[in-house]
Amino acid sequence: MTRRIPKLRRPKFSWIVLRFSLIVFITLGVNFVIFGAVVAFLAETGRLGTMDSVGRTLPVLFAAVASLSIGAVLAIGMVRVQMRWIPQLLRGMKRLSEGHYDERVDLGRAPFQRRVAQGFNALAQELQSTEMLRSDFVNNFSHEFKTPIVSISGFARLLERGGVPPEEEREYLKIIASESARLANMATNVLNLTKIENQNILTNVTEFNVSEQLRRCILLLEKRWTAKGIEIEADFGEHMVRGSEELLQHVWVNLLDNAVKFSPEGGTLHAAIREDARWLRVEIGNEGPPIDPETRRHMFEKFYQGETSHAREGAGIGLSVVKKVVSLHGGEIEVDSAPGRTTFAVRLPRGGQAGKDRKSA
Repeated sequence: MTRRIPKLRRPKFSWIVLRFSLIVFITLGVNFVIFGAVVAFLAETGRLGTMDSVGRTLPVLFAAVASLSIGAVLAIGMVRVQMRWIPQLLRGMKRLSEGHYDERVDLGRAPFQRRVAQGFNALAQELQSTEMLRSDFVNNFSHEFKTPIVSISGFARLLERGGVPPEEEREYLKIIASESARLANMATNVLNLTKIENQNILTNVTEFNVSEQLRRCILLLEKRWTAKGIEIEADFGEHMVRGSEELLQHVWVNLLDNAVKFSPEGGTLHAAIREDARWLRVEIGNEGPPIDPETRRHMFEKFYQGETSHAREGAGIGLSVVKKVVSLHGGEIEVDSAPGRTTFAVRLPRGGQAGKDRKSA
């Protein structure tokens, strides 16, 4: 599980300047005092010779060298005290770059150093959590990918041998088709995630009827919701939106698929579209169990699967794809979950961000 990295407050520049200005001021002050004291002592004792004599030059030169040396040592010592936490931070960064994501640093009690340590430790925690999720995903996905392949292979061999009664043959073919669809769905989600993750601007932006697109997505999943006896409650007229028609289809298919997955037998799936002067809002809800707060915090992260009873039906990729696509369109996604009703709401700007991204492309 991951947590949000706290925002690292920018240290006050005036305070940093003041600290180093004090070092310079103290160093110059020490130099002045030492040099002035030596010259004054020599003047009072009458040991200074004439202007051109060596007897005057050497004491003054000695005073200058002594004051500069003491001032330099003092400045180096003070700077080392102020910067003594930097080597520890560099060591921590080196270990982090080598894959030691459990590395944490304590840089002292000064406000600026505490903030740097807080940012470093939060980054290390995020990397550690991401690595754990990635490792879990590789293990789970490898297992999930292997299971339908073994199932398809086994039933195909049974059919190849022949002598299977017609009823069993139909059942085997049905299982092979179901497992093949499951494999195709997993592969499609991984490809979509890879493609969308590397995309920073929208391309192929057009204005299209999002209501018609949502209807097509509902019909695309007809076999799934009819198999569970789910009733579709559609509450929307005709609405236009500006964006990538291909990418937004991934959003509706994923949200509708999740709604069907978690809907109870004979439940109702709700789909609605609202719009005002600035936003177009698409809502997709189901009557399944509520989402617990922990899952709600992490559900849009890659590979996260909060509901273990449904883990075999996906790989924790769909909602991260949804989040990325909505962000590319300059929109937002919200989740409202309570007993008996869970609703995902996608807000898209009415022709603003998408249009800008198209010009950038």
